[in-house]
Amino acid sequence: MKCKNDIDARAHQLQINAFGGAEVEVEDTADRKDEERSAALARRARLGDYDEDLILEQLARNRVFLTDDGLKKLRKAFVIVVGCGGVGSHAAAALARSGCGKLRLIDFDQVTLSSLNRHAVATLADVGTPKVHCLQKRLEQIVPWTHFDCRNQLFGGNTATIQLEAWKDGQKPDCVIDAIDNIDSKVALLKYCYDNSIPVISSMGAGCKSDPTRVFIGDISASTDDPLSRATRRKLRMQGVKEGIPVVFSTEKTAPGKAQLLPLPEEQYQKGAVNELGVLPDFRVRILPVLGTMPAVFGLCVANHAMLQISGYPHEYMESKARQKMYDGILAQLQGLEERVARSQGADPVGLRIPVTADDVGYVVEEVFRGRSVVSGLSSRLALTRWRKPTGDWISEKTPGQKAVKLELGDLVCMTKDEMQQHEKLVLKGEKTPEEMYDEDVIELVERRREEEARYRAQR
Repeated sequence: MKCKNDIDARAHQLQINAFGGAEVEVEDTADRKDEERSAALARRARLGDYDEDLILEQLARNRVFLTDDGLKKLRKAFVIVVGCGGVGSHAAAALARSGCGKLRLIDFDQVTLSSLNRHAVATLADVGTPKVHCLQKRLEQIVPWTHFDCRNQLFGGNTATIQLEAWKDGQKPDCVIDAIDNIDSKVALLKYCYDNSIPVISSMGAGCKSDPTRVFIGDISASTDDPLSRATRRKLRMQGVKEGIPVVFSTEKTAPGKAQLLPLPEEQYQKGAVNELGVLPDFRVRILPVLGTMPAVFGLCVANHAMLQISGYPHEYMESKARQKMYDGILAQLQGLEERVARSQGADPVGLRIPVTADDVGYVVEEVFRGRSVVSGLSSRLALTRWRKPTGDWISEKTPGQKAVKLELGDLVCMTKDEMQQHEKLVLKGEKTPEEMYDEDVIELVERRREEEARYRAQR
């Protein structure tokens, strides 16, 4: 693992630094003197040279809300924020302002001009400086008594043990905030916290979002409408983690006229100097439209969760979806469908079992088919069905009186109940093929979803 300091990106920063003022020798201005005084005050405050009454006065509103006991817990808390961009900076700033005693900030990136539309505290003068140092410098001017541990590093699974280690006094983290936008790093962080019973909350994608009324906090298993969450869930599922991780996510769907995630146009890439648009030299960049307010909403939500959890304040969130009963119902429908198809082929359906669980149903419906029918795109009264009529030796009886069908998740497609009944009649019991039943768009969509599921299934 390399820290940002180990990466020789100095030459790539000179132009932006000269404009922004970072890392450039300047005259000893009033602003510089203020920063030096703030840093000196912070050093003394962390050693105890700061009036306790002043601290309590600054935290008075939190104190009456959380009570003395809750505020005491928060002031003793150790929180790790991984990712200090738009989401992470707002989370760290909210925690510091609310009295969190120890903050470890982990991020390998530097402040750029494009960061300023969403970063909580960065100024033009911070452009070109590491985000973790920018956060500490600015927050020390607000809460000089807070202890900071800045790690200008890229988070990785092979370094998680060190990066998420206890504070120097032996205190283990009370909460980890995941504000990473790289899926592999995000999954590594969440898996490590899950395996080691470290409280964590994860922020899903704020990019391309604009509706704050559709932002929810819930278990990762319920965050079915968020693309970043979908990819994260799939990778975690492959490692045996299906639930138990709280996340902040949006149920907002894309629509005509709304922002889309797009790659950098090839013509722009061919112009050269693309490194000026990216995080690091030689990184291929993509265009991620971000409305500056939405990362702040996500960051404040994760900070709010951390504060409530640490202080012991009651917090029960309204679930955005309650789908388990639906999965159980779909499973029962699929069982009945398989029995009817077996009977139509002259087999005795008594004792017939299907190798599918309610969790499998949820995976196929939500992850593979996005909670919609492949035929109509509707999302109500859903059902699962075989895509093609079973042929050959598809029912086995290894145990007397107990029959099992050969059925893989890749054989299933999602339809509405009415569509499933028509499909059963004409395809599974009749002589038609799916190609004769449906138009090319439906056929292509099914193949695309099945190929995608097969790639993930190979890694499960």
